[in-house]
Parts: sequence; C-alpha cells; structure tokens
Amino acid sequence: MVSLDSLKTGQTGIIHSLNGGSGFISRISAMGFTPETTVTMVSRRSWGPVLVYLRNTEVALGRREAGRITVRREDA
Repeated sequence: MVSLDSLKTGQTGIIHSLNGGSGFISRISAMGFTPETTVTMVSRRSWGPVLVYLRNTEVALGRREAGRITVRREDA
C-alpha cells in the first residue's frame, strides 16, 4: 500500500482507504474517491497539485489531500 501522491505518472491503483477527519472523508468521497475505485495518475510534477483520473473524470488534488488516500498499486 502506498499513498496516492506517490504513484508515478501513468500508474494505476485501487483506493484502499481514506485517512483524515470526517470533513475530509465526506468531501473527498463526494468527489468519487471511495474504496475499491480505480484511479490513474495523470500528472505529478515536483510541485503543486497532482492530476488523477477516476470515474471518467480528471480531478486535481493538493499533495496533502493525495497523501491521505491509500492505494494498492495495480501492478503490485
């Protein structure tokens, strides 16, 4: 298991858990980040937000938010 922000560009993972307070979990779940959802890293630069693809949508997330989402890499 790794955090979402550690996936490399083009790498795919399956969301395992959301780590944070109820406000964070509620908001991020409403955006489609729920356990067992497949997510693909679209863009991950050395600074700024990460861009991920899930549920037929691209979503930009801050690195701190992405760091609170645990994923299971699909290639692992």
